[in-house]
Amino acid sequence: MSGAKDLASPSEAAKRKAAAAKSYIENMYRSQNEAQEKRRLRKEKIEAEISRRQLPEEEKQQIMQANEQRERDFLRLQRQRLSAVDFEPLTIIGRGAFGEVRVCKEKQTGKTFAMKKLKKSEMLRRGQVDHVKAERNVLAEVHNPYVVKLFYSFQDDEFLYLVMEYLAGGDVMTLLMRKDVLSEEETRFYVAETVLAIESIHKSNYIHRDIKPDNLLLDANGHMKLSDFGLCKPVDVSLLPTLHENEAEDSLQRIATPGVNRTQSEQLSHWQQNRRKLAFSTVGTPDYIAPEVLLKKGYGMECDWWSLGAIMYEMLVGYPPFYSDDPVSTCRKIVNWRQCLRFPPEVRLPPAAQDLMERLLCDVDDRLGSHGTEQLKSHAFFAGVDWDS
Repeated sequence: MSGAKDLASPSEAAKRKAAAAKSYIENMYRSQNEAQEKRRLRKEKIEAEISRRQLPEEEKQQIMQANEQRERDFLRLQRQRLSAVDFEPLTIIGRGAFGEVRVCKEKQTGKTFAMKKLKKSEMLRRGQVDHVKAERNVLAEVHNPYVVKLFYSFQDDEFLYLVMEYLAGGDVMTLLMRKDVLSEEETRFYVAETVLAIESIHKSNYIHRDIKPDNLLLDANGHMKLSDFGLCKPVDVSLLPTLHENEAEDSLQRIATPGVNRTQSEQLSHWQQNRRKLAFSTVGTPDYIAPEVLLKKGYGMECDWWSLGAIMYEMLVGYPPFYSDDPVSTCRKIVNWRQCLRFPPEVRLPPAAQDLMERLLCDVDDRLGSHGTEQLKSHAFFAGVDWDS
């Protein structure tokens, strides 16, 4: 009888398997419920935005249908059980603190992608998990011709993988290193496309905070898309010394113009030499960060428009507006921008271009874009731009 009882009693291994199966099923249903709740919240957010904008019925239907298609695409991607072995790794096109970006080919289809491979332990150690999740979310949710498209995301024990569209044109940083400065027409084109890209993520309630030439990618036709390919660790402002606005004039004078005897062309050469060193660096650059971010005052979407002004300045002048020989001096100049913003006289800037930069590199309340993009799009610098084409 005791033997029969022993046979009827489940073994410890069987108990463990049953517990694991129970836990798996519970987690699966919990994940499904969480996913359904997230879909519901996304739909409510879109409906609220449609209501706020008082759109015509036809446009409302188009937006809702597009959202439903995005949700179907997202579910399809979730069902596909892909892993790194499904892709053939090719050339490395970016490297940074958390991993690398590599051109790869999907073995089954032969299609070319850019795969971002991030080391999970390093992201946890540096507290960047939320930053990467935010990037994955914005790439998955913002379906816009000016934002890089995310096709797949998956992970293994060691790495997180983001598989995105591959843009063969490189990035604006490489373009600027090749050309030094851009013409007024080239600048107008790239700045206008950046406006549309920033506008698209703001409409989805995302703030980029790290817009810089490295993150402006170019497709084969020269059109611009926004991403975060640099893999450089974002500048950790908590590690910087305390920054103060309205520093004494004599203190600022020492940093106001790095290499005070340099001509504009010498300053350009100095920046380009350092820029090349930064290309594969794991250290973030503060040159494009808004003062309110550095001062840890709290910030909103307006910080991305400051970054646009700094990039536009570099396109026309050849180096960022607050460039210094070290990042701390750059940060001090940014937070004291009133005393430190200079436009070199030997660079003959079009009046409308300088006016636009002055209205982007300014106080938050006065900054163009802070009250919507229409005031920005209607600026004289963009005269002749067809925003709908």
